[in-house]
Amino acid sequence: MFPLAARDGSLESTQNKRVAIIVNHRSDLSDEQQLATEWALQADTADFQPSWPLSSLSVDYRDLAMISLDFNFNILTRDLSHYLENQVKVGLFGSGVGLSLVLGFSAAYTCYYLLSVAKKPQLISGGKKFYQFLREQCPVVTETYYPTFWCWESRIQTLLRPFVTAKPGVVYRNELIKAADGGQISLDWFDNDESFAHPDPATRPTVLLLPGLTGTSRESYILHMVQQSRDLGYRCVVFNNRGVSGETLLTPRTYCAANIEDLETVIEHIQKNYEAAPIMAAGVSMGGMMLANYLGRKGRETCLKGVVVFSAGWDVFECTASLEKPLDRFLFNSYLTSCLQASVHRHRPVLEKCYDIDHVMKAKTIREFDERFTSIMFGYPTNDDYYHDASPVHRLKSVQVPMLCLNAADDVFSPSHAIPVETVKQNPNLALLITCHGGHIGFLEGLWPRQSTYMDRVFKQFAKAVIEQGSRLTDLS
Repeated sequence: MFPLAARDGSLESTQNKRVAIIVNHRSDLSDEQQLATEWALQADTADFQPSWPLSSLSVDYRDLAMISLDFNFNILTRDLSHYLENQVKVGLFGSGVGLSLVLGFSAAYTCYYLLSVAKKPQLISGGKKFYQFLREQCPVVTETYYPTFWCWESRIQTLLRPFVTAKPGVVYRNELIKAADGGQISLDWFDNDESFAHPDPATRPTVLLLPGLTGTSRESYILHMVQQSRDLGYRCVVFNNRGVSGETLLTPRTYCAANIEDLETVIEHIQKNYEAAPIMAAGVSMGGMMLANYLGRKGRETCLKGVVVFSAGWDVFECTASLEKPLDRFLFNSYLTSCLQASVHRHRPVLEKCYDIDHVMKAKTIREFDERFTSIMFGYPTNDDYYHDASPVHRLKSVQVPMLCLNAADDVFSPSHAIPVETVKQNPNLALLITCHGGHIGFLEGLWPRQSTYMDRVFKQFAKAVIEQGSRLTDLS
């Protein structure tokens, strides 16, 4: 009689509730009318057995009962609505259908995550010796990488990493050293004088860290690597590119991925001060590109025992093309361009003597900035010449120092098709670790990725392996 399904599956329960609702609003009916109304409401139940003879009711009264039902329909509708709002509707998680949907979606998402997102990284090496060394000394390269369950997409990882990862407290000792052209380079030292594993400063291993394009020693990924090095008992020194960490720019020159003169100066300075201490290096993004270009040019003529590179852009043409796609240009390209321009603006008094700063400040992309500033500063005929020289892919075959490179296949800064897999296979000193997800310097893992990332674990294990087992890497050919 009423199209209402009982929430507990009981038709009898529903009918009883109907009776209760009607009885509350029948005070204006006579006893016989009330009797007829109850009979009319209960007559459609399968087990209805009237306690009075039906013959005692005249047809008129039965008709009157139906008329009374019609008369009270509006009241019934109102009470049913009130009942549904306050008794039946208990929310998505309280209703059987809602809970089933949530559980079904969760199960489907979990299956998708485990089958398509969480995967073991791909380890590629040009030689069996380096490959086996990494598998033995750095077990993280063989373990499944489980990106953070709720933010494994590349752009989200890239954008969230600076905000969700903690910044460990690190007290640096700053040192300004002179460059050959009269400029100055800012170094931030973490001496780790409380090291138990290496109490002698003269022999304490040193880790050189190179931040990204606009990064400094205060970036969260740098602070985490300093923390990992401290736990191992090592000393750290961060190489800040000219003009980015607050120091005065003394000459009209900044930095670029292709120029390694400042890096050479820094490495020579470290070696001179700690001749008996082993040195390794780690570079992130552009810092990694600079390290790779340095190794490609120096060959065996370097004191570095090993190098690890994170999220490097191997082919600058492909990197800039990827960043110029509409969404990535909006999310990343414009922001990085404005950061570069802000650095130029801070040093405008010394730079405007040699460059058209007004023209530089109108650049909308990194490519335009490099065309108007970087390539001109370092004397390249065209910006394409600079990009070719800055691309490490052209020098990887000349690297003679063990170098591990971590890239995510979904990194929009360094697209997967530009990762030099075939080139790496031809050099026994190189190893490439590729994760399916991770973004650009993201590699978040865990439910709330605040303390450590997959990148941090790779760094710590590789640094320890190079420093403590470096003798096994002397001849990888």
